[in-house]
Order: sequence, then C-alpha cells, then structure tokens
Amino acid sequence: MYKTKPKFDDPNVERVRRAHRNDLENIFPFVLIAFFYVLTNPQAWLAINLFRVAAIARIVHTVVYAVVVVPQPARALAFFVCLAVTLYMAFQTIVFFL
Repeated sequence: MYKTKPKFDDPNVERVRRAHRNDLENIFPFVLIAFFYVLTNPQAWLAINLFRVAAIARIVHTVVYAVVVVPQPARALAFFVCLAVTLYMAFQTIVFFL
C-alpha cells in the first residue's frame, strides 16, 4: 500500500530521543535519592526548595536540549544544578544513616 520507507536518521528526532533518554537516566536516581532523603526528616522548606530547584533544572535542561537548542553552557549548567542537588541529598542521607 505505502511505498515509502521510514527514515531513522532525522536529526530533530534523534535530538529529542537523546533528551528523553537523558531524562530517564537522570530522573530515576534523583527520585530514589529524594525518597531516602525524605526519610531523614529534613526541614520542610529545605526539602521543598531542593525539589523545586531540581525540577526546574531538569525542565530547563530538557527544553534547551530538545526544544530550543541553545549553545552548550546552558545545558551543562542545568545538568550540574540538578546533579548538585542530588549529590547534596545523597550526602545528607548517607550521613544521617551512618
């Protein structure tokens, strides 16, 4: 019926696929660490703001990666902000449970 073949090397589709995969690789560890961080009974305002900063950083990272392609420092900054929040929560969790 259709004589056309699917195209698998479209750069726009590949960029969105990479952004989605990056989100999957980074959001799961954040959620897992955040769960254990909440078990440490942190101050509510600190935990809420850490979650907000991480969520905003991931959204910005995804937007500048997949939707509006921006030169590299923007994506790296967004990534490292979320990473810093995740590492802080992991450190606080380890210290609490040791």
